Formats: sequence, C-alpha cells, structure tokens
Amino acid sequence: MGQEYPVQELFEDNGEDLGLETLTGNLSSPLPITSPDVHRPAFALTGFMANYLHERIQIIGETEWLYLRSLDRAQTDVTVGRLFSKPLCCMILTKGLEPPPELVEHARVSGVPLLRTRMQTTEFIHELTGYLELIFAPRTMIHGSLVDVYGVGLLFSGRSAIGKSEIALDLVERGHRLVADDVVEVFRHGDAILGRGREHLKHYMEIRGIGIINVMDVFGIRAVRIQKRVEVVVQLEEWDPTKDWDRHGLDEHYTDILGIDVRQVVIPIFPGKNITVIAETIALNHMLKVYGIDAAKRLDQQLLDMMDSDKKTRRYLLYDHE
Repeated sequence: MGQEYPVQELFEDNGEDLGLETLTGNLSSPLPITSPDVHRPAFALTGFMANYLHERIQIIGETEWLYLRSLDRAQTDVTVGRLFSKPLCCMILTKGLEPPPELVEHARVSGVPLLRTRMQTTEFIHELTGYLELIFAPRTMIHGSLVDVYGVGLLFSGRSAIGKSEIALDLVERGHRLVADDVVEVFRHGDAILGRGREHLKHYMEIRGIGIINVMDVFGIRAVRIQKRVEVVVQLEEWDPTKDWDRHGLDEHYTDILGIDVRQVVIPIFPGKNITVIAETIALNHMLKVYGIDAAKRLDQQLLDMMDSDKKTRRYLLYDHE
C-alpha cells in the first residue's frame, strides 16, 4: 500500500502558504491524497470519463469554471454529478472563483472537501505539487552523522561506537555545521538525496563519556543547519593491514541510496589518525571534482605523458651518433 496523506493535514500544514479556505467546512475526505500529481477534469466535464483520474486532487481552474457557467442549472447538476460519481479526495478552485451552487451541494452530499485559493492556477499547481513531492518522496533512516563541510554534505557511516559522533563534533568545533547525528532521515528529491535530523533529536548529540549535548546551545546557531544534500558517504572502517586499501583514487566508488548513486569514500581509522582533516580534504576534493579537476587522473595523465616523452627521447638518443 502506498503512502497516504490526509486532506486535513494538507490544510493544516500548508493551507496558509497556499492560501486555502474551505467552502464546505469539511476536511475529512472519503479518500486520502495518495499522489503528488493533480488532475484538471476538463474532459470529464464534457462527458469523456476514460481518463478521469479521480484519485488525484481535482483542480477547477478558470477554463472548467467558464464551461460550467455556460450550462443551465439542470445541465450543471448532471455535469458536476458526473465528477462526483467516483470517490474523490478533494476539489480545489483557483483564482478565488465563486463555485456554482451545484458544485457545493454535490461536495457536501459526497463528503468531499471543497477548497479554494486566490492563487493563479499554474502558480498554485506548481506550489502544490512541489510540496506534495516532498511529502511523497521516497525516504529511509540511516545510522550515521551528517555534517556540512565547506558546503559539501558528508554522511559518516560505520559500525556503532566507531567514532562518527566524535568526528562530527570535532568538525563542528572547527567551524562546520551539524545537520544530524545518530539517526539521519534521508529522502529523494529529483536526482538528489537530502538528509535531516529526526524532529525530536534535532541538533542533539550523544558523546560517550559526556552524555547528551545540544550542539546549537553549545556552539551557537552557526554550528547547525536543518537540511543538507548528501554528496559523499564517508564509510569508517577499522584499519586492517591485510586489506587492499585504495591508494590512488582513480576508481570512483558509489553506494546506492533510494535508487541514487552517491559517491563513497572508505577511510581506515586507527588511534591517532586525524580523521577531521581528512574529512575536510574529502569535501574540498569533491568540490574540485565538481569543477572538473581530478588530481588522481591529472597525475596519471602526467605520468603517461612523461613515459611517452621518455620513450621518444630514448629512441632519439639511440640513433644520435654525432
């Protein structure tokens, strides 16, 4: 079963921003909202019901409104009744339009919330769908710490007690910004993965030996942020001398989060190793790659060019007898 979002929550959570008002006084609908997409029932009003997407929010704009105004009362009643012959979640009029009495009556009888906004139709649809896309975005919880380092979202992951929170705390002390610790809620928005803290754990951090601290209280408002794009996953692992660790960085590694490949860097840790500086370097190096500057590939190409140049020089000297 897919995600459901009650109409009443839409009205309470975002009704003010969308300029919504109720025309029937009812916010409890027969169907919950189950899709971020909306539907304009222009063809259904004319009698073509083959593609009537009744499960979506129905938008009555000026085109639909003018069509209804062109009908007499009996025709309007039949036409509007056709829309309510299927279960609906809600219907919204745009541009502050005055609904026909038949529309209000059918909405009341069917128990379907009838709402209105003064926003222009295109603007309203854009704002509404953008909001619903966030509500219905695929999401999950990840055990780790998310820190904004030089504007790059680094998600530190690894086994419990490996030191994720301590690294995050050290980065905050150096002027970077904590997004979430321990449990990171991540969700997909387009081709990006965004992360934030859970509401009741926001900006709190558990440091073994100290206990719970509030990062915003200790370091100030500049030390935290609500949300950040996850750009690099920093996987922390104990040092294993038998393991073949990546030492040149020519091969990019990725991990899948909600169907999106996110760059991954595996860092071996051992006592005394300065992971904080390494984390800052990871962030800066990622930004260089975004701008098309890859140090590993550049060095590799320089070595290849040197080898080619040396080969030509040796061949020249081989036949230079003067």
